[in-house]
Amino acid sequence: MTEIKLVRPAPLDVSLLDADERRRAAALRRPADQELYAAAHSALRRHLGARLSVDPAAVELVRLPCPLCGGPHGRPAVASGAGPHFSLSHTDGLALLAFADRPVGADVERLPSEEVLTDVAASLHPREQDELAGLPVAERPLAFARCWTRKEACLKGTGEGLAGGGMATLLVGTGPEPLGVPGWTVRDVAVPEGYAAAVAVADRADRSPSSPTSPSASSVRQHR
Repeated sequence: MTEIKLVRPAPLDVSLLDADERRRAAALRRPADQELYAAAHSALRRHLGARLSVDPAAVELVRLPCPLCGGPHGRPAVASGAGPHFSLSHTDGLALLAFADRPVGADVERLPSEEVLTDVAASLHPREQDELAGLPVAERPLAFARCWTRKEACLKGTGEGLAGGGMATLLVGTGPEPLGVPGWTVRDVAVPEGYAAAVAVADRADRSPSSPTSPSASSVRQHR
């Protein structure tokens, strides 16, 4: 089963965060971004702490090796190896957390302006670029954001991130339903107007971080 949680900014409280998370929160310029970061990471720690029966502040988080270069910037995980797989994403005003019993990736984005869309659309798969070009201008921001969040959810699930060129080679589509991705189940997530979000879950729990896996038809429980 996959659990999805949406988080909004809250009054700044860093009491559950570790030293690195506090530095990252403090480095954000806007108070609203600091509040969202702290709220999202605190919610992550509360959920993991409850699953592990430990104090949320005591949960030690690490990065798994990158499947592309072996560096310490792959998928985040609990240091002990216990607990669920998880993924966290935040954008202006909203954060998305996903928890599963197998590798999972999640992404949430604000709908882009036409200028941003034009600049970034060339990084998509050629077929997706053609799909966008064939849409009325007013429909392109949502279609682009659907496509982008699906891709990033998959790439976060493998731990590759955006550095490996997967945005141009991975085909997920821009339409209302994601295209099938081998080894993954990709789902759009219902979010407030002005946003798009997606989650991707591996089909096998025993996949290594470097192996593209996929979500099975897992149920999704959404909390607001």
